[in-house]
Amino acid sequence: MQRIPRLVGASPRHDIAVLKSNTGFKKTDPVPLGGSKDLKVGQTVFAIGNPFGLDWTLTRGIDSALDRSIDGENGGRIDHLIQTDAAINPGNSGGPLLDSAGRLIGINTAIYSRSGSSAGIGFSIPVDTVNRVVPQLIQKGKYVRPSLGIETDENINARLSAALKTEGVFVLQVDAGSQADKAGLKGIRIKGNGEVVTGDIITAFNSIKLWSADKLLSLLDERQVGDIVTLTVLREGKSRDINISLQAE
Repeated sequence: MQRIPRLVGASPRHDIAVLKSNTGFKKTDPVPLGGSKDLKVGQTVFAIGNPFGLDWTLTRGIDSALDRSIDGENGGRIDHLIQTDAAINPGNSGGPLLDSAGRLIGINTAIYSRSGSSAGIGFSIPVDTVNRVVPQLIQKGKYVRPSLGIETDENINARLSAALKTEGVFVLQVDAGSQADKAGLKGIRIKGNGEVVTGDIITAFNSIKLWSADKLLSLLDERQVGDIVTLTVLREGKSRDINISLQAE
């Protein structure tokens, strides 16, 4: 009888899923884990996968770039990706990206190609992201992303930034009872005469400058629920720092 792996949990935002295999095979030694925080452009890397159904294929390349972002197939963006020129083709997704010592530094996820085959631009999810996301998938079956409890929109944010010549993340709405509400953040409001008044503009996150709503989401994704962060907020022309505890989205 064929034993089908069982889905334990998945995070579409990170393009990561955890499967439990019931093959009955003898237990093997796990791949040693490396780190992705200190990777350098130019380091040698190896990709293992089954491109076009060709099992156990090994390709070699370098880290071409770090901290790339691409659009995910299910919407949203996948951030902090490793870019490599190691040949990655259909069938490589889910396979490991290894450093020269054989340690896992990423999971291969996508390629950029007009032909559908490797054009020397592949992307891998860094192992630091895997280490943060996978334990939650095993424990909870899903990834719980930290949140401030505010509403933002990248398209609206870009238009407001251009119109007001101000960089930052415009708080459109504050969810009632949220951590943002308790911290006193203010969203856009409409006066009785119909005039629209901008609320708070978040210009920095833990001293990291913000220029888009996507950047804020990326920084939040690096934190944990319960972490306390410092937001630099522009309100009525004056800047102030506000400490806020992150909640579950």
